[in-house]
Amino acid sequence: MRFFSVLPALLGLTACATTTTQGPATPSPNAGKCTPEGLDAYVGRKASSELGAELLARSGAKTLRWGPPGSAMTMDYREDRLTISYDDQMLVTRASCG
Repeated sequence: MRFFSVLPALLGLTACATTTTQGPATPSPNAGKCTPEGLDAYVGRKASSELGAELLARSGAKTLRWGPPGSAMTMDYREDRLTISYDDQMLVTRASCG
C-alpha cells in the first residue's frame, strides 16, 4: 500500500524533467557500409591481421570475414561486411563487399 501512496509523487517528478532540443547524432547513410573502390589493389598481397585492418579502414566496412582456400561461405549479402579470400600461400585472391 505504501508504494501506491508514493507513486503520484514520483510521477509528478518526471513531468519536471528537462529536455534538450538537440537529439542524438544521426549516422551518415554510408556509416559502416563497405565500399569496394580500390580493393583490387590488395590482390596478391600476403594475408595478415595488419592487412585486414588496412582493408577494413579502406573499405569503411564494420565486419571482416576471411575466406580460406576451399572453405564454404554463406551467400547472404551484408553491406557492412568485407570478405577477403586467400590461397594456400596466404596471398589475397579477392577482396569484396558483402
